[in-house]
Amino acid sequence: MGLKVLVVDDDMINRMLLKTLLKKNPKVSEIIEAENGSDALEKMKKDPSINLILLDIMMPIVDGIEFLKIFRLDMENAHIPVIVLSTDDTRKTEVFDSGANDFLRKPVKEEMLTAKIEQWTKE
Repeated sequence: MGLKVLVVDDDMINRMLLKTLLKKNPKVSEIIEAENGSDALEKMKKDPSINLILLDIMMPIVDGIEFLKIFRLDMENAHIPVIVLSTDDTRKTEVFDSGANDFLRKPVKEEMLTAKIEQWTKE
């Protein structure tokens, strides 16, 4: 059984690009999309078998930082790696303090994303 990845980004083009990169990865079996942190929290409740989250920071309604704070309150989510993807390097400390496992700068390079997925999803 492969990885179920939740891609959280308010920009449809960013989600499409990430889906294209993820589809090339043989470990990924399913990709679920969310437009903001609120949408992502709902999708996590409906499908607790998601094993990896790729998360944007700047989004409407519930941003990435707020999502992390809410998401990490539930101890059942402690094992799920969250990789933050952003153009904003200045918020790295806040990102990690909020519960992110890793950070990649946008635009995301395929080889970097593949390496991070491998790092955080070793069986």
